[in-house]
Amino acid sequence: MESSESTQAAFHDGLVSVVTPAWNEAPTMPELLRRIRAALDPVAAKVEIIVVVPSPDDPTATAARENGARVLYQKRPGYGGALKEGLLAAKGDYVVTMDADLSHPPESIPEIFARRSEAEIIIGSRWVEGGSADMSAWRFALSQILNTIYRRVLAVPVLDMSSGFRVYHRRILEQLDLESEKYDILEEILVKCYSLGWRVVEAPFDYQPRVAGQSHASAIGFAPHFLLTLVRLWSMRNTFDSADYDSRAYDSLVPPQRYWQRRRYALLKEMSGDARRKLDIGCGSGRFIQSEPEAVGLDLSLPKLRFLRRSNKKLIRATCNSLPFADASFDVVVNSQLIEHVPYDAEIFREMNRVLVLGGTLVVGTPDYGRLAWRITEAVYKFVLPYGYGDDHITHYTRFRLLEELARAGFATLGYRYVGGGELIVKCVKREEV
Repeated sequence: MESSESTQAAFHDGLVSVVTPAWNEAPTMPELLRRIRAALDPVAAKVEIIVVVPSPDDPTATAARENGARVLYQKRPGYGGALKEGLLAAKGDYVVTMDADLSHPPESIPEIFARRSEAEIIIGSRWVEGGSADMSAWRFALSQILNTIYRRVLAVPVLDMSSGFRVYHRRILEQLDLESEKYDILEEILVKCYSLGWRVVEAPFDYQPRVAGQSHASAIGFAPHFLLTLVRLWSMRNTFDSADYDSRAYDSLVPPQRYWQRRRYALLKEMSGDARRKLDIGCGSGRFIQSEPEAVGLDLSLPKLRFLRRSNKKLIRATCNSLPFADASFDVVVNSQLIEHVPYDAEIFREMNRVLVLGGTLVVGTPDYGRLAWRITEAVYKFVLPYGYGDDHITHYTRFRLLEELARAGFATLGYRYVGGGELIVKCVKREEV
């Protein structure tokens, strides 16, 4: 039971929507709706409850309407079709989703809702510490297998990915193009939101046996849908658009990729030193910027910057040829794995000079297209990871060309190193204003 202090802290003075897909759940409707209102009245100024049913013939519709819920008839089949219908209709700032069979106890809503400042998705979880599930051994085993496979294959750090008991910040749902029509929509929503950089936390709850009727989930019938969705989401997770793509590469299961990321990280840390005022241009979601919580991270990718909120507070969305900082703002500037992705512009190098103090350090990394080692590496990389960065290299630098550009922009080269014989990392000092 929540204390009055925590309930007050959780209060929301706007509208909260509750969406529950329901099929042949008429017996539970009066109690479900009464308990939802009792749970939310102390924590929300206004509440709307949306019950989505397959058709007007389902007596659930009459029971829901008679007990004050808004009833929708789904246009697409399955649990996924019903859930999409309800999410689309919800008008609240926050949306609670839950089952209609009372397996998700409404009394747990306030505790889940109270954590909304921590993340954009709060999952009522059976499998985190403090949670539990009163279910058969067969269902328990299936849930554990499903969640483990999805979590590990898709690299999403959530124990209960299949829980439909959730609180969403509604604005994040507006960005999603959802395809699934079965229970796999739960994993699709979660993985797509996580890949956009939104935060996810799990709050424990006690899963209860359904009060009446029987479950509509069929492990055998839904298995193909979960498999197809897994493959589709895996392809999406392994594109560089995924917010945590750079971060995950550091722990890649592919030894060459893991070596490459860790070697680059070590060189960037060594060359950038321990100066206080650092800027990482084109930071992505890499481990270097995560290891520098006081540094400023700059990138154009909003999902990657969202992801970095977990580790960094100073994040800026801007382009590399027009840096939004005053002259001489930084002691160290790092620009790694960026300049090959953008059209050549001498202003990029002049801007790095401008924001550095005189005598400040610049560390620049880019593939050296003058080396056979890189050309072979890139060909192999494109073959093994066709969704990776390879095809986005539109400006090709050699060591001679890069050092020449740096000298023209007022930098003196102090030294350079290679990762894998092909990726060039140069350390410079600002010797003059340009």
